[in-house]
Amino acid sequence: MKTAVWWIRRDLRLTDNQALASALEQAESILPVFVLDPALWNSRRAGPKRLAFLLGGLRALDADLRARGSRLVVRQGRPRDELASLQAETSADAIYAEEDDSPYARRRDGQIAADLPLRLISSLTVHPPMTVVKPDRTPYTVFTPFSRTWKTLSPPSLNSVLPTPARVPTPTSVPSLAIPMELSLPSGVPFPPGEAEAQCRLSRFMDSDRPAIYHYADARNHMGWDGTSQLSPYLRFGMLSARQAAVAAYSAIASATSMEARKNAETWLNELIWREFYISILYHFPGVSRQAFRADLRDIPWRNDLQEFEAWCEGNTGYPVVDAAMRQLKQTGWMHNRARMIAASFLVKDLLIDWRWGERWFMQNLVDGDPAANNGGWQWTAGVGTDAAPYFRVFNPVLQGQRFDPAGAYVRRWVPELENVPSKFIHQPWEMPADVQHASGCIIGQDYPTPIVNHVEARERVLSAYRRAQS
Repeated sequence: MKTAVWWIRRDLRLTDNQALASALEQAESILPVFVLDPALWNSRRAGPKRLAFLLGGLRALDADLRARGSRLVVRQGRPRDELASLQAETSADAIYAEEDDSPYARRRDGQIAADLPLRLISSLTVHPPMTVVKPDRTPYTVFTPFSRTWKTLSPPSLNSVLPTPARVPTPTSVPSLAIPMELSLPSGVPFPPGEAEAQCRLSRFMDSDRPAIYHYADARNHMGWDGTSQLSPYLRFGMLSARQAAVAAYSAIASATSMEARKNAETWLNELIWREFYISILYHFPGVSRQAFRADLRDIPWRNDLQEFEAWCEGNTGYPVVDAAMRQLKQTGWMHNRARMIAASFLVKDLLIDWRWGERWFMQNLVDGDPAANNGGWQWTAGVGTDAAPYFRVFNPVLQGQRFDPAGAYVRRWVPELENVPSKFIHQPWEMPADVQHASGCIIGQDYPTPIVNHVEARERVLSAYRRAQS
């Protein structure tokens, strides 16, 4: 094979890139291509921060390719049309791409494969969705048995992680658009794009003097701590491969010097498996992108109060931990995972607003917004998805704040009007006496809103609504 196209989609990396490696094995020259697809670029779910992160990743990938005698070719238009043009321009024998399991990607790739020599390589996950199934080949719909089967499959080894190619020979005559410059990451977004940053973060999480992975199980829940890997944006766009992340987790498990350290590393591996579980659910049940997994909870009588939704979006609900979460999202394009659950529960359970509103808002604002993980997380919190727990799990935002942000560090960081509120009142400032409000410089109803809903009453309301939906 003389020339092959490497069609880049969600694999913005050179290390452990199985699609690129397959192309290099078969072809003398490789044309790395990214197609700006209007269907995705102009989607209502494509937020500017995530697009800016993607563009930054493309620039980083282009620099890495140029250091290896190559370059990134950028085209804009319908992928089928642009790939057909590139094949004609280069006489390419094949188009290699990493398989994507989202409903849109599967439709798109099926149509392209009918006309062009598209070769899909399964590397978005460690184990593809069709391999983690029950003995009768039907899909799992509960995480625990899925994870058990996942762990019985051959684990990836360090030797399976493909090295960065020293050279990527590329045709020089193929024209390219410039990588768009109109979007740039705001300074408050703490995620420098690119594979190099992803590798640094993985190494820091695993190999520092006090590896965070060995303290992950507890630290990950404390919103004011730096206890997570913060690798999700890089996994989202394949700046780090799922396989390399899993290999690192297995290595940490094997190297643990205590049972506690081992359990912490196993907890992080479980988070990687959750990612694969939700990808599997979206693959086998594409309808979850539009409706609840549970058929008996598809007709909940939502209130959908627009003013309350806007207060939630802006972080002005009067519940400090919810507001801190939403403001963190707005400023950084990211939100602590515990905070995601609290904020989502508040929208669905306290305000009785359709979970799909929140799911869309997160996709519009998250740098790491992933169709499968975001949908799965929202359905889990709303109690309408695959989770075996009952729908009447309702997070109390005050108790959640007291438990996972006891000193109020997270709240004070993102809700500065509460900075001087005594810790005793930081998660329920409406209980401050008037003199304490004046002393802290925070008058409730003036400097910070009164709660927009009574949690106790809201809990009864949502449980009644869910029961009516099931009757």
